[in-house]
Amino acid sequence: MGTTLFETRALVEWAVRSFGREFAVVTSFQREGMVILDLAAKTREPFRVLTIDTGRLPAATHEMIGMVERHYGILVEVIAPDATEVDSMVRQYGSELFHEDVSFRRLCCQIRKVRPLERELRNLRAWAVGLRRSQSPGRENIKTVELVDGSYKLSPVADWTDEEVRGYIGANNVPEHPLYVQGYATIGCDPCTRALKPEEPERAGRWWWELDADKECGLHFTPEGRPARAVDILVREVLAAGDA
Repeated sequence: MGTTLFETRALVEWAVRSFGREFAVVTSFQREGMVILDLAAKTREPFRVLTIDTGRLPAATHEMIGMVERHYGILVEVIAPDATEVDSMVRQYGSELFHEDVSFRRLCCQIRKVRPLERELRNLRAWAVGLRRSQSPGRENIKTVELVDGSYKLSPVADWTDEEVRGYIGANNVPEHPLYVQGYATIGCDPCTRALKPEEPERAGRWWWELDADKECGLHFTPEGRPARAVDILVREVLAAGDA
């Protein structure tokens, strides 16, 4: 482990004690996010837990929200996309647009996930996510701490291995998402996530019909690494139609 448990705990404790309710753990309740949430809860200090309900989540994720609230005695704040933007997108491209092309899939992620989260992050001074460098080639250069639009984005378990994450979960009685026992390695929207087949890499269960695409939704692009793309044009078209 490049970053020790002591160092990870210290980073999470620093964020909670420095920013209080202006710090949030942003999670879809995968194991990595639950490690961070557990460490934050152990401080017994106030902080926020945010999750995004895209409107396409599996029932097991809603079940998990209840499990987390009961286990930790906290309120999970559920962020929803703008209904007008979703309606505009669906009217123009249909509810299953993500199968048509990578750009349409990323459009769906932008409207249902990225834009609602960006709006909420404006109210925070720091936030933490459960990204790990070993999850995929696209995450190899994740920074443990970085400034994004003036706020701290933390990836406290960036150096951890899958085995270390699982070990922490088991040793600390941390709640686990029900889909893990069904063979899922990554958890997202219901139509876009499936269980892994034998020997498949961790991110193969996301958007499995895309053979060569970068398996990311856009939540973790930095402004510098976000050039004009086909999806940006699609987003502008959806917003314009929604305002019409």
